[in-house]
Amino acid sequence: MSPQHKPLVWLHESVTTPPFSEKARIEAGYLLRLLQRGDKLSLPHSRPMPTCGARCHELRINDAHKTWRILYRLDQTAVIILAIFEKKIPQTPDGILELCRQRLKDYEAT
Repeated sequence: MSPQHKPLVWLHESVTTPPFSEKARIEAGYLLRLLQRGDKLSLPHSRPMPTCGARCHELRINDAHKTWRILYRLDQTAVIILAIFEKKIPQTPDGILELCRQRLKDYEAT
């Protein structure tokens, strides 16, 4: 990793924790690398998630038969990975949003 790239801070899970296919892991890794080097992503790959918190977004990863989401926050010095989950319904479940808010609160307290 280049010194100017932001590190990834995994608050929980990883792209290997859920059953991502190899293609989905490569796509997720590519998009995360773009974020690390400071690129701004938009639809169809990423969208803002203000209900999760300030500077929060979701990456959209389409797998063979599933759709994954990676919730993250862009900080000045890092890309904070908040949660990875399979998208099954149109809206992000309240439990996932609350979990992400709690993880951010705990992260900021350290």
